[in-house]
Amino acid sequence: MKIIDLSDEHKPLYFVCLEDWSEEMKESGSHKEVWYDKIKDKGLGVKLAVDDDGKACGMIQYIPIEESAVDGKDLYFIYCIWVHGYKKKGVGNRQKRGMGKALLEAAEADAKAKRANGIAAWGLALPFWMKASWFKKQGYKKVDKQGFQTLLWKPFSEDAVPPKWVKQKKKPVIHEGKVTVTSFKNGWCPAQNIVFERAKRAAAELGDKVIFREIDTFDKEVFLEWGISDALFIDQKQVRTGPPPSYEKIKKKITKKVRKLARHR
Repeated sequence: MKIIDLSDEHKPLYFVCLEDWSEEMKESGSHKEVWYDKIKDKGLGVKLAVDDDGKACGMIQYIPIEESAVDGKDLYFIYCIWVHGYKKKGVGNRQKRGMGKALLEAAEADAKAKRANGIAAWGLALPFWMKASWFKKQGYKKVDKQGFQTLLWKPFSEDAVPPKWVKQKKKPVIHEGKVTVTSFKNGWCPAQNIVFERAKRAAAELGDKVIFREIDTFDKEVFLEWGISDALFIDQKQVRTGPPPSYEKIKKKITKKVRKLARHR
């Protein structure tokens, strides 16, 4: 196993989070590639873990925190770290072999070389991906929490300032006599891009009873206006998007609101 920087050869694989075998990933569209083209020159770092056969088995992506959805200064922020864990798909399960730790150490070394004062990451209390407990084992400390998401960091210097979550500032506007589906999309995460595409399709199929609104939070001013990076709302109720709900489930939720609206007319 070795850690390499992202190359043109591996970009198509990177854009689908190493899941080129996944039919679901095909629903994510080109949003990740568009996001990458816009942010690649703003300090984005991407490293891959490849096995002895040259197959990419893990990845990490990180950015100066000022370019992220987290409030901080002179730090780097880890968008995600991922080692392939499907037993009978793609390259198979490559977890529990030290790839994640090697990727994290490579990103930390890169951040230090670029004179960052520290590095931050987000983790989940849920035990399936981006586990906060795993980061804690690597020396990261909790500094903020928002729902299921924990913000953690590892300072490199005594004068490092801890980061914090940007809080949600407002809810989507609803339209009288219509069901309003509002999708916030940054573009960095294919899973969230899948949610966006499914919600957009479901709203379109339900016709003029539904208004679909896209909010592009890649624009930092737009993100700060809302305090929301990626999310889906039906009227003003937020829909849980991790892991991505199926198209059928999203459409069912919207349809339920449409029927309720019709009953109250």
